[in-house]
Amino acid sequence: MTTKTDLSGTTKIGNEGIKKHFRSIEPWQPIFELAWNGFDAKATAVSVDIVLNELAAPLSVTVLDNGEGIDPRSLELTFGSFNDSHKRGDAAQHGAHGRGRLSFHRICRYATWHTRSSSGQARIAVDALTIKDYGAWAIADDEQCAALKRQDTGTLVQLAEFSSHLPGHAELKAKLSTEFGWHLALHPDHVLTLNGDPIPVPGHEITEHCFEWDDHRFDVQIIRWDERPSSEKSYTYLLDSTGRIVHKQLSTLNNKSGFYTSIYISSPWADSFAVEQNLLDPYAHTPRASEWKRLMRELGELTQELYERFLRRQARGEVEKYVEDGLFPTYAELVPEEREWRLSNAKELVTAIYVADPTVFNAASKKQRKIIIRLLDRLAVSNENDAIFDVLNSVLELDEQAVKTLADQLQQTSLENIVATIEILQRRHSAAAKLRALMNVHYREVLETPDLQQIIEANTWLFGPAYETLGAEEDSFTKIARTLRDRVPQIGVIDEEDVEASEDIAGAQRQTDLFLARRIPTLDSAGRMFYRCVIIEIKRPGIALNVKHLRQLDDYANIIKKHPEFSSEKMRFELILLGRKISSHDMEIESRMRQLLGRGELGLVSEDPRMKRYVLNWYTLLDAFELSNSFLLECYVPRNLRFGEGRLSRERLGRFSEHLRNQRETQRT
Repeated sequence: MTTKTDLSGTTKIGNEGIKKHFRSIEPWQPIFELAWNGFDAKATAVSVDIVLNELAAPLSVTVLDNGEGIDPRSLELTFGSFNDSHKRGDAAQHGAHGRGRLSFHRICRYATWHTRSSSGQARIAVDALTIKDYGAWAIADDEQCAALKRQDTGTLVQLAEFSSHLPGHAELKAKLSTEFGWHLALHPDHVLTLNGDPIPVPGHEITEHCFEWDDHRFDVQIIRWDERPSSEKSYTYLLDSTGRIVHKQLSTLNNKSGFYTSIYISSPWADSFAVEQNLLDPYAHTPRASEWKRLMRELGELTQELYERFLRRQARGEVEKYVEDGLFPTYAELVPEEREWRLSNAKELVTAIYVADPTVFNAASKKQRKIIIRLLDRLAVSNENDAIFDVLNSVLELDEQAVKTLADQLQQTSLENIVATIEILQRRHSAAAKLRALMNVHYREVLETPDLQQIIEANTWLFGPAYETLGAEEDSFTKIARTLRDRVPQIGVIDEEDVEASEDIAGAQRQTDLFLARRIPTLDSAGRMFYRCVIIEIKRPGIALNVKHLRQLDDYANIIKKHPEFSSEKMRFELILLGRKISSHDMEIESRMRQLLGRGELGLVSEDPRMKRYVLNWYTLLDAFELSNSFLLECYVPRNLRFGEGRLSRERLGRFSEHLRNQRETQRT
C-alpha cells in the first residue's frame, strides 16, 4: 500500500476575503485563468474539455497542459499565497496576483489539480465552501491520472459540481479566441483546443517594420485586432533572440477606442535587457537607454500613422452608415450635379471631423448626429464657411499636431471636391462635344451601334436630370419592349420622305436605329413605389424626323397599353423618340409640342395618366446641356470655400470657365 505525503495547507487570507475578489467575473473566466496558468507554466498545448449532462448543464470541466507542472515543494508559494505570486516581475507571465486559480468557486464547488513536474508529483484539492484550505498530497506514479502518465510534465485540473451554466461551444470558442488570440499570434507553435477543436487567432491586420541604426536592428510586428482582447490591454512587448518576453509596457495608443493592438519587438539588443541597472549587470539595456527612447519615439510615429489610417477607414464606413440612416440631407431640390457635389462635400467634411475626434459623433445620439451633420453642411456652403475650423478648434480638445492635421484635411477636402466637380463637368462637356461633331460632320458615316450605343448608355444625363442614372439593362423588360416595337407597321422602312436630301437615303438604309429600355423602381411624390419604364428610340443619324415617325411612336404607345404585362397600375412609361433633326417639311411634331408647351417639359408631345411621349433632336439636347453646364461652371462652385491658406478664387474659376467656352467654340468650328 502506497503512503501519501500530506502537503496540505491554508491560504493566507480568509474565505470571504478570497471570494470578494471574484464577485464580478463571468462564468467562463475561471476556465480562462486555468488555461493561462498552463501557458504561464511554459506549456505549448492546453486543452479544455467540457462534458454536459442530458440537460446541457456542465457535468465536468478538465483543463490539461503540457507545461512544467507544479513543484510539490513550493505549494506554499502557489496555493498558500493570495494577491502575491512567485510569477510577479516576470513580463512573460499572465498571472501575477496568485489568485486566479481560486476563481473556480464562481461556477462549481470542487477543483482538483493533478500535477507532474521534474521535482515530483502531487494532487491538490480545494472545496469552495472552505476555499482558504487546500488538501495536497505527494503521490507516486501509479496514483497519477491517466492523461499525465503519458506526459513527462504537466497539470490537469478537474472541476465538479457546477452551480452555473457555461456558454455553448461556439460562443465559448469565440471568447477563448478573443482572450488568447494575441498569445497564439505571438507563439504560433502554441495550441489551445476546446473539446478537441483548435482555437483560432481572431481577425486581425498585421503591419511589419524594421528600425535600424548604430548596428542595432529592431524587427517590429504590429497586430491590430478587429475586436478588443477580453483581458489584455494594448501592450508593447520586447522579445530577446530566443523569443522570450523580457519587457512589456502599455502602448501609447492603449486608450484609443476601437483601436486594439499588440506590438512585438524582436532584437538581440534585448538579450541584455533589465528593468533597472544593478551592480551585477551595470551595462544592461534599460527603458532609460537612448536606443529604447529613440525606438519608442519612432514606433509612436508609426503607430500614430496606422491609427489615423484606421480612423479614416472607420470614418468612411461610419459616414456611409449615416447616409443610409438618413442623417445627411437629400438635396432633392438641387440638380443632380449640385446634389452629387453637396453630398460628397458633406461626407468628406464629416469624415475629417471624425478622424480628428471620433467622440463628436460616437458620443452623440442619432438625432444629435443628424443636427450636427446638417448644420455643418449648411455652414460649409455659406459665406461663413471659415467659421467651421474656428468652431472646431475651440470645442475639440486637440493638440497642436491634431489642429494642424484637421486644418489640412478641411482645406484638402474642400479643394478636392471643387476639383472633382469640375472634372465631372469637363468629362460631360467632352462627351457632348464629340456627339455634336458626330452629328455635324460624320452623321452619314455612322453605321452601327458601336458608334453611338456606348456613348448614349454612358451619358444618359444628356436627356436631362431625371435620366442621370438609368441603371443596368434588364433582359426580360428590354426583350418584351423590343418585341412590341418591332410590331409597329413599317418601323424599319426608309423612303425619300425620311431624309432631307435624296443622296442621303443610301447611307440611311445602311444605318440602324438604337433602342434603350430600362425599368427603374422609383418613389412618387407621396412616397409610394412604382416602376418608371423609360424606352428610348434613337433614329439613325441620316433620318430627319417627320409625322410618319410621330405616328409610329403613337402606334407603339397603343401596343404597349394593350400588352397584359405592361398594364399594371404600378408601371409608368416615358417613350422618347430622338433623331438628329426634325424635318423642315414637318408641321405636326412642332404643333404637338406647342400644345403642351405649358407643361415645361422639353419635347413633350403627348401625356396620358400612365404614359408620356417625347420627340427630341440632338441639337436641342446638346444646347440645353451646354447652357446648364456652363452655368454650373460659372456660378455653382461656392465663392468663399477656403480654409487656412487654401483658396480657389472666383477669378480662377472665371478664367477656367472662359477657357472652356473658347474650347467649345473651337470644336464647333
